[in-house]
Amino acid sequence: MKMLSIRDGKYYACKHMKQHFESIEQVNNLREIQALRRLNPHPNILMLHEVVFDKKAGSLSLICELMDMNIYELIRGRRKPLPEKKIINYMYQLCKSLDHIHRNGIFHRDVKPENILIKSTLKLGDFGSCRSIYSKQPYTEYISTRWYRAPECLLTDGYYSYKMDMWSAGCVFYEITSLQPLFPGSNELDQISKIHDIIGTPANKTLNKFKQSRIVSFDFPFKKGTGIPPLVHNLSPKGFSLLYAMIKYDPDERIAAHQALQHPYFQELWAADKQALAMHKKVRLLGNTAGREPLHLWQIPKERLPCADLPKLNLSGVAKLTSYPTPTLHSIFTAPTKSEETPVTIC
Repeated sequence: MKMLSIRDGKYYACKHMKQHFESIEQVNNLREIQALRRLNPHPNILMLHEVVFDKKAGSLSLICELMDMNIYELIRGRRKPLPEKKIINYMYQLCKSLDHIHRNGIFHRDVKPENILIKSTLKLGDFGSCRSIYSKQPYTEYISTRWYRAPECLLTDGYYSYKMDMWSAGCVFYEITSLQPLFPGSNELDQISKIHDIIGTPANKTLNKFKQSRIVSFDFPFKKGTGIPPLVHNLSPKGFSLLYAMIKYDPDERIAAHQALQHPYFQELWAADKQALAMHKKVRLLGNTAGREPLHLWQIPKERLPCADLPKLNLSGVAKLTSYPTPTLHSIFTAPTKSEETPVTIC
């Protein structure tokens, strides 16, 4: 719902949860709140402003920033394809959001056009299905929307990883370019069939890997695959190269988000980001930081973080939830000083 705040006169998006909540502790355990707390602030992650919990009614609402539309609404009914420059921009921002969540130990599990929001920038939203990368497998088998579901989600009994997000992002990439879904399966079997029609059946070593993680065995007739449908006239060879890297059948061979950002398709944007980071570093070395914004997590070179389960919120009654600023990598896991707090209130 679109809502007007009587406190500041601004409009916000309100996500009202259908579930009934008994206590603050139950709210505290909600994965979406835990994830947004860890991931905010970031320019390509939807900002959580407020959590409204009515204990008497057992109702819970998340108050987030209001965006203009989602990617599905942007391309629905559209006849003329988007300019490739805009597609490059959107995909770069999507890869930045995935890189940020993966480096912080979270994978989304439901990347699709409806969950990618746009205004002046692109932001990933709806973290209700997310999981910690380091939580124990097997996971829920069928979690992502079928058309964007990776082969390992379809062919194993819940043994998949953060690379499933990259497959979904590849499907979104094709869809915003061609205005058509890439693998519109009508059921799980049809989904696999449509994947095989385009990229062919995988090597035996890949199928054997999947078979080890499934109780029921399977075999597929050999298909060479027709390749990506020729509906993407405005996609350059570099774009095709990235798209194929994102929909590699074997997740171990599939490109990761931090690698995708450095792909030649994003060469100009990546170079601009590197230059901005170098300038920040130079300013910090000179000690001239007055009046300038601090270096943020998403501007820091890509490193793998040690990470346990998602953090808990220590709340009792009416309390504050602080969304951690991230001037350094480790600050996500330590409480901020009072001067650093960005309030996200629970009412």
